[in-house]
Amino acid sequence: MAADAAITVEEARKTYRGSGAKNGGPALDGLDLTVARGTVHAVLGPNGAGKTTLVRILATLLRPDAGRVEVAGHDVVREAYAVRLRIGLLGQHAALDEELGGRQNLELFGRLHHLGARSARARAGELLERFELSGTGHKAVKQYSGGMRRRLDLAASLITEPEVLFLDEPTTGLDPRGRAEVWDSVRSLVGGGTTVLLTTQYLEEADQLADHVSVVDAGRVVADGTPDELKAAVGGDRIDVVLRDAGQLAAAAALLPVPEDAVTVDTDRRLLSAPVTDRMAALAGVVRALSESGIEAEDIALRRPTLDEVFLRLTASGDRVKEAA
Repeated sequence: MAADAAITVEEARKTYRGSGAKNGGPALDGLDLTVARGTVHAVLGPNGAGKTTLVRILATLLRPDAGRVEVAGHDVVREAYAVRLRIGLLGQHAALDEELGGRQNLELFGRLHHLGARSARARAGELLERFELSGTGHKAVKQYSGGMRRRLDLAASLITEPEVLFLDEPTTGLDPRGRAEVWDSVRSLVGGGTTVLLTTQYLEEADQLADHVSVVDAGRVVADGTPDELKAAVGGDRIDVVLRDAGQLAAAAALLPVPEDAVTVDTDRRLLSAPVTDRMAALAGVVRALSESGIEAEDIALRRPTLDEVFLRLTASGDRVKEAA
């Protein structure tokens, strides 16, 4: 493992036998991944791409069939116990007791991790304060909002101060306020030196949090880089044109400085979108062409591609491998 790597995966393979596999295909098919210490590394992919299988292997819940996998300097197969001492895991579903208060839940997790009663109380108090839950520590968890509950679940995963934290779809089902609360908590963790591996279905989440992104499809990493690098790789700038009259979309599309099959048309939003190279020349040319043709635009804007567009471009084809639950 490289000195600055918290996670190293080389040629990892995993195939589910029986009902867990689709047509006998692998869940991981020679996957390679390196996660730098003290960063947020997002893993994106369609359903069945291998994300959950990867997290389960990293967390020592599943053994790879082949390949080398190390977390915090330890092999996940030969040194599974050492890995478990150094990681935290926040799964898709909360692991809290709804009838207990927040403080009671954290103290319970502390005792389950073999902390003494006094140490468990002290650690619970630290985490409640850190996640701004001190005033709710004695309230039953069933009375918490979604964002508060998820922050408490995140706090519980940090009882042992892990070097590496796995977040598997951490904000699924939360409203925008709840997601923002969890994002702030994650940023605070990384600021304190924790390494975070994040899987998410929200592309905005990866854009907001991740220092590095790996796109996984059919059990392999198909693209890897910073969010900006991935956006640049799919075609640079785009121009968006919103028309006043949806009936003029076809005519306007023909005026854009790209082949018509490169133009994305959204009839409901009266929107045209197309990749461009010389951004300012393209903007001036489109404004002039629309004006000369008598086509009225409500808005014209230049922008970078979104991670959603990167994701759709990179995972547009290929058979999916069904992940185990």
